Amino acid sequence: MKRIIPKLDVKGPNLVKGINLEGLRVLGDPSIFAKIYFENLADEIIYHDCVASLYDRKSFLNLIEKTSSDVFIPISVGGGIKNLNDIEKVLKSGADKVFINSAAIRKPTFLREASREFGSANICLSIETLKNNKNEFVCLSNYGRELSNKKLTEWFDEAQELGVGEIILTSIRCEGIGDGFDHEALELIYDKINVPFIINGGAGNENQIYEVLKLEKISGVAISSIIHYSLVLEKKFKHVAKNEGNIQFLNSFKETKSYRKINIKSIKKFLKKKGIEVRL
Repeated sequence: MKRIIPKLDVKGPNLVKGINLEGLRVLGDPSIFAKIYFENLADEIIYHDCVASLYDRKSFLNLIEKTSSDVFIPISVGGGIKNLNDIEKVLKSGADKVFINSAAIRKPTFLREASREFGSANICLSIETLKNNKNEFVCLSNYGRELSNKKLTEWFDEAQELGVGEIILTSIRCEGIGDGFDHEALELIYDKINVPFIINGGAGNENQIYEVLKLEKISGVAISSIIHYSLVLEKKFKHVAKNEGNIQFLNSFKETKSYRKINIKSIKKFLKKKGIEVRL
């Protein structure tokens, strides 16, 4: 069964969305978006506190608690998770699993420690990747702000050996663009995949989602812009923009060729017709 997973990037109190992990636009209350996605047959929710690592903020426990009381599908949470205590707090707040990036890059054995303490099924590695000036895919941390010395293929192998239970790969160059997933990066690691694998960054239409989900080793896709902007266009709820980020975008946003109305249920119906096994 393939998974369709909304990924919600959170900055302070707001759901935000950018392009290439930059230029974050405020879209509204993340808990409202999460509830609507749950009602629209999402298989899981990903919450990413996109400035937690950079500013050393604590995990957004109140948001997790609120969402877990309204949303009855798995919730994955990441951003600023630095130690076992952070993981325990997030899981106790209602999350089903956590994903780790920056702390794992700094100390890879943290993945083994976390998997042993909480079970590998609850520990996911987040990889943010981009080509460097040598045309090599390398890994970044702190929401794509900090370059590491880890190459994508080597880090992918190492993480699986350390016992991580799932991997989500975000292509920074494709993220927010809507021109499709990063098949070049995917090709590099595809044969290495031995755990559930989620690809993120680039979904602009149903066919692009189909093109990756038809691959056997892809467990699911994480999507953002394609559904976030659709909800903003529908204007079925009040968008409360609070104190952080670019709020002008909400006031001027209109339907264009780039942003059209689409939802998770319609994506799944499309996939079903194409022969992809999804939950409907």
